[in-house]
Amino acid sequence: MQNLLIVGCGDVMRRALPSLTRHYRVYALVRERDPHLADLGVTQIRGDLDRPQTLRRLAGLAQLVLHSAPPAEFAASAESAFDADASDPRTKHLIAALRRGKSLPRRLVYISTSGVYGDCGGALIDETRGLGAQTARAQRRVDAERQLRRFGKTVGGSCVSLLRAPGIYAADRLPLERLRRGDPALASGDDPYSNHIHAEDLGRACIAALTRGRPNRAYNVADDSQLTMGEYFDTVADALALPRPPRIAMAEAQQRLSPAMLSFMRESRRMANRRLKRELRLRLRYPTVAAALAGLRGGGGAR
Repeated sequence: MQNLLIVGCGDVMRRALPSLTRHYRVYALVRERDPHLADLGVTQIRGDLDRPQTLRRLAGLAQLVLHSAPPAEFAASAESAFDADASDPRTKHLIAALRRGKSLPRRLVYISTSGVYGDCGGALIDETRGLGAQTARAQRRVDAERQLRRFGKTVGGSCVSLLRAPGIYAADRLPLERLRRGDPALASGDDPYSNHIHAEDLGRACIAALTRGRPNRAYNVADDSQLTMGEYFDTVADALALPRPPRIAMAEAQQRLSPAMLSFMRESRRMANRRLKRELRLRLRYPTVAAALAGLRGGGGAR
């Protein structure tokens, strides 16, 4: 069995672990040991991407790497404005640790974000769309992608695949508290398109990329939904018998909503997923949000 290293073993990766542990010898970089991961057959390596001296054991450890760790912390004040100096030291530290091995991983899959595209005015976009990140958060992802592309182009480098994921949801990852509070959504004239992927399908895309991803190739990992943000909230509300959110204009939203939420509302795009289906040959288990939420009326998760 090949060794697989998971960097950032959060919710999505944990959903994929039952399948991963059947096919690979799985290691996970963790800050603190987790008994649940041990029960799943995962060997844990203590380390911290913010402390490169703790990453020495990663050198030469695995033939395959799944990198899903978020970028380093950022200042809230930088969230609403582009930061040309935004960088991702965590990916830099990971690459440096991997380079110290006698051989590099054969494949590396990175979960990035659809935010790297920035605002596209509601256009339908594929992976050839130029990057236009508008927040420091997304710009750090752009920087991580660039670092990993360079890493993949070195002599003997890894086959790097970039998975650009939009809003991740599942039965226990729904905006229920937001709906219960009655937080508003934007009126139709201002309502941006948003994109979604079920957490299980994102995990399955990672598994597919480990064997089928092409070198230095980006993939939009989005479902087939064509929803505005307000329509998404309405779909969740209807499925769980909750009140739909009130609609307000952007001018009022700027007075009532947080800078983080406004940053999402200022970006509108629709993501084409043809490459995901044709090259990774992924058949979505949850092709639309509505299909995934069917049967959840009166139940669901708490988030």
